[in-house]
Amino acid sequence: MARRHTGNHTSYWHSRRIPGMSLLRADFRHHDYGSHTHDAYVIAVTESGGAEIRNRNVVRKVGAATLFVSNPDERQSARMGDSGRWRYRAFYLAQPAIGDLARRFGTDPLPHLQESMLDDGDLIGRFDRLHRVLETEQDDLLADELVADAFGRLFERYGDGRRSKIPAGRDAVVSRLIALMRERHAENLSLDQLAGLAGLTSFQLIGLFKRTVGLTPHSYLVHIRLNAACHFLRRGHSLADSALAAGFCDQAALNKHFRRCYGITPLQFAQAARAG
Repeated sequence: MARRHTGNHTSYWHSRRIPGMSLLRADFRHHDYGSHTHDAYVIAVTESGGAEIRNRNVVRKVGAATLFVSNPDERQSARMGDSGRWRYRAFYLAQPAIGDLARRFGTDPLPHLQESMLDDGDLIGRFDRLHRVLETEQDDLLADELVADAFGRLFERYGDGRRSKIPAGRDAVVSRLIALMRERHAENLSLDQLAGLAGLTSFQLIGLFKRTVGLTPHSYLVHIRLNAACHFLRRGHSLADSALAAGFCDQAALNKHFRRCYGITPLQFAQAARAG
């Protein structure tokens, strides 16, 4: 579904050909993505203009000659800086979709992409064409061939076979707290409460979280709540009910975080889920 907002234009939909794949076509005149993560692989082709993207603690400019890719749960942010426009096409693949594709190619179900900025003109062209074909959904055989071709080459050239996951092992405390936050995301969890469960001061907990997953506890909880809201929206719940069930105080809070992190509104996401 398409939406315009203060000079920006975005279209977001779910692929009919590949369950678990969502697509975005964006034309931004002014938009910054706050620090966030996706529970999906992201592949983005810039058509014109560009932006500065922070991923894996490195900031690089992306333009028409760069393909941006990220693994699930990698922290990222973006700002347009002095760019007057950023027009791009993006793929979002939930792990079931990427696992299905990877099995078709005979690779590990969850391949880890070694680099995030790919200066690969051949691959850029293939993903650009694939996105346009999936947008029209007029030729199923061609779409299937282009999916196999583009993703097969991506895995072959840049996948190392390791499983993508949130950094683990640095501190088991963080893993336990993340599990608790996922289970109780709808509750009004406080920093003092989480710190007490970890046996740390609030200051120590913030530092530990930032060193381990790159986000503060609050930012990570927002990420969990956004994923939960997406789950409820896919199941047909209303925007207001999804916001409350996910743990946001109201629909306005969900709208704010959704647009800031994903560049689209919850309504666009829900409409695409119904259409898909």
